Amino acid sequence: MDIDELIKTIKFDKNGLVPAIAQDYLTNDVLMLAYMDEEALKKTLSTGRVHYYSRSRKSLWLKGETSGHFQRLKSLRYDCDNDAILVRIDQTGAACHTGHRSCFFSEFTGNAVIDVEKQHRNGPKAGHPLPDDAGIIDAVYGVILQRKNNPPPKSYVHSLMAKGVAAINAKITEEASEVAEAGKEKKDADVVYEAADLIFHLLVLLGFRDIAIADVYQELARRFGVSGIEEKESRKK
Repeated sequence: MDIDELIKTIKFDKNGLVPAIAQDYLTNDVLMLAYMDEEALKKTLSTGRVHYYSRSRKSLWLKGETSGHFQRLKSLRYDCDNDAILVRIDQTGAACHTGHRSCFFSEFTGNAVIDVEKQHRNGPKAGHPLPDDAGIIDAVYGVILQRKNNPPPKSYVHSLMAKGVAAINAKITEEASEVAEAGKEKKDADVVYEAADLIFHLLVLLGFRDIAIADVYQELARRFGVSGIEEKESRKK
């Protein structure tokens, strides 16, 4: 299917528009909702930079043209009814005109509305803690990407990345040895502490390389239920 055939597949509304959801391809965070007409969709697919149609200005709109916060297209999907588009993107800077990474930063908690991005920057508050299960991996990875792309004045992640992959690898080697040492000689709490350090620095490496954490999940899923011996043998083949 070429671009023209895809455009014929999409069901634009009576105003010639289709809603387009922008999603960070690394973290899966939903960043914004806008609209595309045929020209915007064509420009997006042909240039690799996401274009929208501004309903207020009634004109084509290249995201980032004035702010510099461009969106680089990684993939495009459409829904089962062909009337909504999902663009998975590499976002430069903030997606929202307010300066927030995502336009969806307001969360209703049942009795109040909070700024979730501000809360994550300042740390969890009573009544709205960060996840304490596997979801914390995604949350931490999202913060690492924020530090990479929009570093605050003092950022360990940004300073480590600035030193390059050799410095990141050295930290991973250091943390791995500390996990091994703790596993041999120390208490369970020490193993947990050192394991968290190792996982954190592995996430920094993934962020530095722009590797989506979802790719690691998919690789683990691929191996699930397969004998470790068989999996290693398959690599040799």
